[in-house]
Amino acid sequence: MKGVEYEYDNTLGLLAGMDLSSNKLSGEIPEELTDLHGLIFLNLSNNHLQGKIPVKIGAMTSLESLDLSMNRLSGVIPQGMANISFLSNLNLSYNNLSGKIPSGTQIQGFSPLSFIGNPELCGAPLTDGCGEDGKPKGPIPDNDDEEDNGWIDMKWFYLGMPWGFVVGFWAILAPLAFNRAWRHAYFRLLDDVKYKLLGWCL
Repeated sequence: MKGVEYEYDNTLGLLAGMDLSSNKLSGEIPEELTDLHGLIFLNLSNNHLQGKIPVKIGAMTSLESLDLSMNRLSGVIPQGMANISFLSNLNLSYNNLSGKIPSGTQIQGFSPLSFIGNPELCGAPLTDGCGEDGKPKGPIPDNDDEEDNGWIDMKWFYLGMPWGFVVGFWAILAPLAFNRAWRHAYFRLLDDVKYKLLGWCL
């Protein structure tokens, strides 16, 4: 931490920071990790962690920075996280978290960017409020409409393609067909190119 290396054996509880980000860790976050009460920062981002955030994470009251982003965590944010009073940096983005963000805590003072990428998450500081079922309120997009709009766009593309070909084709041929000087210049150019290619080949 801060450029200084320490080796912990029986004094693992004195560990102040842990950065295991950008690895290929999988499975659930070990419950035993929450016994490291001396941790000031914990970074497990950009892994393949699944399951729920440990309920006992609220016991890690010394945490100042917690980054669990870009995993596959699910379930609700534990209410016990409100007990982490020194927490100044939090990132839970791009998981599968759901439910309401714990209210009445400093967690609601973090930027909405700390929670984006969790479509089933709601409550402050996110703009989506929570319904009675604890899920985000607001219109649910109609996938059928999106598919219909996609088909309409593709239909116009296919209908316009032959017309584009005809217009582009005649934009080149029409001047050659109706203008004798341009036609002679064009064929003279083709002859020059042909003789130059033959000269290079020979």
